[in-house]
Amino acid sequence: MKKFNKVGIIFLAVLSLNLFSCKENKSTMLNKNKPVIFYNRQPSDPITGKLDYSAVSWNSRTYYLGTDSQNGGETQGQQILDFLQNSNAEEIDRNGDGIIGYVLLIGDEGHIDSKARTEGVRRALDTWNNSTKPNIKKEGTVKIGNKSYKTVELAAKSMTGADGSTWNAATARESMKIWTNSFGKSIDLVISNNDEMALACLSSENFPKGLPVFGFDANDSVEKAIASGAITGTVTQNTDSQALALLFLVRNMCDGLLDAAVYTQGFSYGDKYGNKISTPFAYNEESRSLLVSNTAINKENWQEYKKTAHNSTITKTQGSKVKLLLTVYNSNNDFLNENFIPSINYYAPLLNIDVTIIYGDGQNENSCLSKFTNLSYYDAYAINLVKTNNAHLYTDKLILQ
Repeated sequence: MKKFNKVGIIFLAVLSLNLFSCKENKSTMLNKNKPVIFYNRQPSDPITGKLDYSAVSWNSRTYYLGTDSQNGGETQGQQILDFLQNSNAEEIDRNGDGIIGYVLLIGDEGHIDSKARTEGVRRALDTWNNSTKPNIKKEGTVKIGNKSYKTVELAAKSMTGADGSTWNAATARESMKIWTNSFGKSIDLVISNNDEMALACLSSENFPKGLPVFGFDANDSVEKAIASGAITGTVTQNTDSQALALLFLVRNMCDGLLDAAVYTQGFSYGDKYGNKISTPFAYNEESRSLLVSNTAINKENWQEYKKTAHNSTITKTQGSKVKLLLTVYNSNNDFLNENFIPSINYYAPLLNIDVTIIYGDGQNENSCLSKFTNLSYYDAYAINLVKTNNAHLYTDKLILQ
C-alpha cells in the first residue's frame, strides 16, 4: 500500500479546504468551485418552460433564487376572482352585455414567471385552454354574486418593443390605446403581467377612468396608484427577503457551510448572529431552487407593504470580506432597480459582502457578458439572465477566465 509522507498529507488537507472555500485555487484560474446563484429569471426553455437542470447542477454550489412562479400566477388570479365576487356586477359589466371582457398584457412569452401569471389569470377566469400563447384561449364563466357571467379575453399581446426589449411599457401604452378604441366599453378589466405595463396603460390615450387594473410586483412606483384606486391590485414577490436570501446563500457558502445548512441557516433558523429572514422560503431539491411565496396587495392592505421595509433585526456579521459579482439583465427594469438592488445595497455591508453590479440592456445577452470579466477576482457570482436559456454562456466564461 502506498504511504503518504507528512508533506503529502498537508497538501491534501489544503486542497480539501480550497474545494469548499470561496477563494479559488489560483493555479487553476477556473472558478469551477465558487458559488453561482441564478436569480429572478430561472434557467429554462423559453418555448416550453422546461427547467434547465444542467444549469443549476453546474457545481455543488449552484442554486436558483426567486419567487414561486406558479404560486404567483395563482395569487394574481385569485385576487382578480375575489375582486369580482365582492363587486357590484352592474358596475363591473360596463356595457351591461352579461360578459366580463378583459385585455391581457403579457410581459415575455418565454419567461417562466410571465407564463405562470398568464396561466393563473386564465384559470381563475375560466379562459384557460392549455396554453399561455396570446391567441390560444376559450370563453369561460365566472360568478359575481349569484349571477353567472361569460368571461372573454378580448385581446392579449406580448409587450415587445421595436428594439426587441420585453415587458415594454411603451408598447403596453400603445396597445391599450388601440384596445380602448377597438373594444370601448366591452373592456371591463385590464390585467398585466407586471406593474410597469399596468401603469403605462393608465397614461394611454382615452383610457377609461375607474377601469379596474391589476398588475404584479408591488413596485414603489405603483404605491400612489394603489392608494388612489387607479391600480386595483398587485402582487408582491417579497423582494426584500429575496435580496437578503441571495446574500445569505453567498455568505453561508463562503463561510464553509455545506448541504442543507446553506439554505436553512438564516432561513429556517437564525445564524450564529441571530439573523433570520422573516419570509418563508421553500426549497426544491430537484431544481436546487429557493422560492419565496407571493402576497396579494390592494387598497385595504397596501400600507403594510409600503415601500421597501428592510429587516431592521439583521445585525452585522464578522465573516471575512466576500467579493460578489452580480448581473442585472436590464438597467431599466423597475422591479429590480426600485426594489431588489436597493435591498442588496442595504444588506451587503451588514454581511460584509462587497458587491459589484453590471447592467445589461434587456435585449442582448452580450450586454452583460461583455462586462462579465476579471472573474477570478470575485468569490461568488449572482446571475440575472437576459434570456432564460443562456445560463451556459456564463458558466462557460467562468471556466475560461
